[in-house]
Amino acid sequence: MEQCWRWFGPGDTVPLTAITQAGAEGVVTSLHHIPYGEVWSVEEITKRQAMIAADPSLKLRWTVVESLPVHEAIKLGTGDLAPLFDAYRQSMRNLAACGVKTICYNFMPVVDWTRTELRRRLPGDGSALRFNLHEFAAFDCFMLERRHAEGDYTEAVLVRARDWFGTASESDKATLLASIMAGLPGAFDRYDIPGLRTMLARYGDIDHATLHAHLARFLAEVVPTAEELGMRLAIHPDDPPRPIMGLPRIVSTADDIRKLLSSVDSDANGLTFCTGSLGAGAHNDVPAMATEFAARTHFVHLRNVAKDPDGSFQEADHLGGDTDMVAVITAFLTEQKRRRDAGQTDWRLPMRPDHGHELLDDIGKGSFPGYSAIGRLKGLAELRGVMTAVAAIKGLPM
Repeated sequence: MEQCWRWFGPGDTVPLTAITQAGAEGVVTSLHHIPYGEVWSVEEITKRQAMIAADPSLKLRWTVVESLPVHEAIKLGTGDLAPLFDAYRQSMRNLAACGVKTICYNFMPVVDWTRTELRRRLPGDGSALRFNLHEFAAFDCFMLERRHAEGDYTEAVLVRARDWFGTASESDKATLLASIMAGLPGAFDRYDIPGLRTMLARYGDIDHATLHAHLARFLAEVVPTAEELGMRLAIHPDDPPRPIMGLPRIVSTADDIRKLLSSVDSDANGLTFCTGSLGAGAHNDVPAMATEFAARTHFVHLRNVAKDPDGSFQEADHLGGDTDMVAVITAFLTEQKRRRDAGQTDWRLPMRPDHGHELLDDIGKGSFPGYSAIGRLKGLAELRGVMTAVAAIKGLPM
């Protein structure tokens, strides 16, 4: 698999030299400074490529866009969407003209990946991302005061939520809001409580089926352009893979993925297979899903989570947690062999180590939550070891 690394551009605390030191060659990045819905110009794309290639000795290249954001109006299905579809297609054309042909995106409404703790202390003073369901329930029910929110949680979770809220300081509540709003480090919109209530109200009449219809419309608009350009679109699963704050989530289960892939049945309409996002759902058999969807997977995020019985979860070591990473990697190496044997020239799947722990000298550096250097380096080294062993034992191409 093509070993890649997420880089957030010139503001990232992790420099490009660290990517080479980690053993990766592919760079996964995005133009976070461009507002959602605006065209990515060739000038801005080549400027980012020039940064990545400035030192030829590093041998780095921009491999995957993560992400080309989908404007909220497209998810809502409101207003004149033609200019937004046109802008997205033009950004695709400009990326393809510059040689970047894999686009990761997501269709999560309002908020992106969601955690309640961005730096949960680990033994030895490292830290991890964590989602505590009772804290999220406290936010949803007692801070946001969403109507009928308590019906989404068990009584046991609500008891803990009330206890947390009853003892939380204003600083605790502000930290929880900031953690929930953190999402992807490049996200353009951050909401306070009133702003979040306003956005949720706009989704009041949108259920699972309606949101899927809006996704299907988006795909119908952009997949033909991807086919024309030889590009691959790779949707990222919901994180966590469950409805939150009353918002539907439509890329959370195997059935969801089957439905979205069949809605526009084209190889250009594919998946970013994220073992952590899917692994946070007790309903998901991640190795089985990797096998089933390997042929339509265009990008792979490898990370692991450890789940609690109440639905909480924490980022684990890449080879720890609840997901059998050896089985997942075997599925994707097997898919690579199928592609190579079929004569596909670009048969290697780009992958990256997702969310690492904050460890050692990275502690306190202020890196994006989940994206410190040493934790991801550790994860990539472990994953590379698994890939090497599986490839050698089973005779599969790396």
